[in-house]
Amino acid sequence: MKVKICANRSEEEAQMCLDAKADVIGILVGQQHSSDDFVDKETAKRICDFVNGRADVSLVTHLTTADEIIALTKYIGNNVIQLHSNIPEIEVAMIHNALPNVKLVRLVHVSKDGTIVTDIDQMKYVDYYLMDSFNLATNQVGGTGLTYNWLAVGEIIKKLKHPVFVAGGLNPDNVQQAIQEAHPYGVDVNSGCKVNGRKNAEKVKAFVANAKEGDRTRRSID
Repeated sequence: MKVKICANRSEEEAQMCLDAKADVIGILVGQQHSSDDFVDKETAKRICDFVNGRADVSLVTHLTTADEIIALTKYIGNNVIQLHSNIPEIEVAMIHNALPNVKLVRLVHVSKDGTIVTDIDQMKYVDYYLMDSFNLATNQVGGTGLTYNWLAVGEIIKKLKHPVFVAGGLNPDNVQQAIQEAHPYGVDVNSGCKVNGRKNAEKVKAFVANAKEGDRTRRSID
């Protein structure tokens, strides 16, 4: 079970993820929708340099222009890009061709009942899908704290050709249920590991531990 801790804003928060043995550390750069978690590219580079290969680093961005995303990645040094927007596929192709060794995570929005509302058939360049909730009322395309029907999503995951991360309303208390019902490749958390709007070391540690244990439990049942 791969575990991604998203929206890290400092080296201190990245250290929390490393201490907890998270697999992927997410950094948000390039904002177009509502979020308090974005940092500038200089901060992102410092965090990536600090991680120094001890975990994967994912650039999570709302940007929709390939040139901007390519330049950011070359500057920051991340080895994963999470395209958290409705980016034209021609722009994704440019990113894929310019950065062939960087993994691409494609956002798939899921409604509360577990229905996919993103046209994934038009996504030609995909290494991983990220299924996430959304909130039109607050203009949030992630980090909403809203969950969805994991059993329904699990049936969809079985039919997809690429590995899937699930996100949306996950926290240390419900991540095992999400894993056991959806059977994803990985899980991704943001707001569920915060206290008073900031990353919390104990919650990060508990989330990673519970996700790994939930995966072991699922495998023993299967």
